[in-house]
Amino acid sequence: MNRFLFKKLLQNQGWDDNVLVSCNENGIITSIENNSIDSTATKINGFALPGFQNAHSHAFQYAMAGLAEVHDVTHTSDDFWSWRKAMYDLALSVSPEQMEAIAAMLYSEMVRHGYTNVAEFHYVHHDKNGNQYDNLAEMGSRMIAAAEKAGINITLTPIFYQKGGFGKDATKDQKRFISPSIDDYYKLLEASKNACQYFEGANIAIGIHSMRGVDPVDIAEVAKNGPQDIPFHIHISEQLKEIEDSLAYLGKRPVEWLLENVELSDRFHLVHATHLTEQETIGIAKSKANVVLCPTTEGNLGDGLFPLSNYQKNGGKWSIGTDSHIGINPLEELRLLDYGQRLISHKRNIFNSSTEGNSGDFAINMATISGRKAMNNFETQYFKVGEKMNALILDADAPLLATSSNEKLSSAIIYTADATNQLETIVNGKTISKQESNRQEIIRDFKRVIGELGNR
Repeated sequence: MNRFLFKKLLQNQGWDDNVLVSCNENGIITSIENNSIDSTATKINGFALPGFQNAHSHAFQYAMAGLAEVHDVTHTSDDFWSWRKAMYDLALSVSPEQMEAIAAMLYSEMVRHGYTNVAEFHYVHHDKNGNQYDNLAEMGSRMIAAAEKAGINITLTPIFYQKGGFGKDATKDQKRFISPSIDDYYKLLEASKNACQYFEGANIAIGIHSMRGVDPVDIAEVAKNGPQDIPFHIHISEQLKEIEDSLAYLGKRPVEWLLENVELSDRFHLVHATHLTEQETIGIAKSKANVVLCPTTEGNLGDGLFPLSNYQKNGGKWSIGTDSHIGINPLEELRLLDYGQRLISHKRNIFNSSTEGNSGDFAINMATISGRKAMNNFETQYFKVGEKMNALILDADAPLLATSSNEKLSSAIIYTADATNQLETIVNGKTISKQESNRQEIIRDFKRVIGELGNR
């Protein structure tokens, strides 16, 4: 049993002082006691907020983070589609063992920055020749092993990837991704579900790569008749070319088609959804589907800015992800999300004022509750008896945080804190130290693998 005495702990109604949280051997909270003076508990000089949920990750892309910024200036301007070529080159070369090492390094970094859960949008399924492994979930199993090693909970989201574009066959660069039919995808999904049984912190979700990556009729079929009790993730409307191609092929924009052909609900998570009409924006919000925003990646790729203000006015819910992992800090994602909206609106109060104008409280609440749904967790209370203890701990001696009132502390954290203020992360009741011994092994393995790949 672990017993933690925090200087402050954030609950839905605000910050509580001197909070004692007791957990059993499985990391389940057994009691929460405010204003405790228990001298036998592990005293943590920190402010505890709920662990962040990373609702969108492509783990292997961490190996190329920061590398796509070197451009051949003799060619046309660099964009998403040239970046994608570099990504394909990496995807075609990585082995299962290398995949595990890269993912473990990434997940360790996520935990260090305060993420306690990750939805792994995983589409490198086959061997380097495009053939199935004997274990259909070989690569997914590597993701799960990496998560267990790094100490993070994982929602493995094996991706249905079928096409090379609207009405186009897959290309040779996509050969490791492809499930030709719904039945092929269901076999992959079942194998992935079975792989999750070997790690208590793993569960499963459905994933569709995109409207361009799967025949739209098959998307509607999986949404209607596939498993209904797990989350459903899909990339959509990230790039302008995708919308142009969709109009040419379907006569509809991607989100427009989805709203008309799929009965959306709050188990659906639409990743990026950058380019929307007003009707589409309102339609997503009214459907209760969630949007997953990845501001550092969307900014890095030049995707554009999501219409957040109008979406929130209509009750829209969103979470955050790190996607290509050009950035890994959740505070950075939230700041960039807010500041991008301020820059295009010339206003400061962009985040919803439902929490009496407290942008920090609102950002934490939205990222936590909607992010949990992406992991198939519909719990709305931050810390609750009977639930797992997952928390990010901020240093109570950090000057700007130490001097903030309870009313202003959340905003001080969101808008001023950085990695140096992040004291510890607790995952499933266990403290994951920045200096934990297996992290050094993870770093050594990652460096060796990058040397083997020779891409950096």
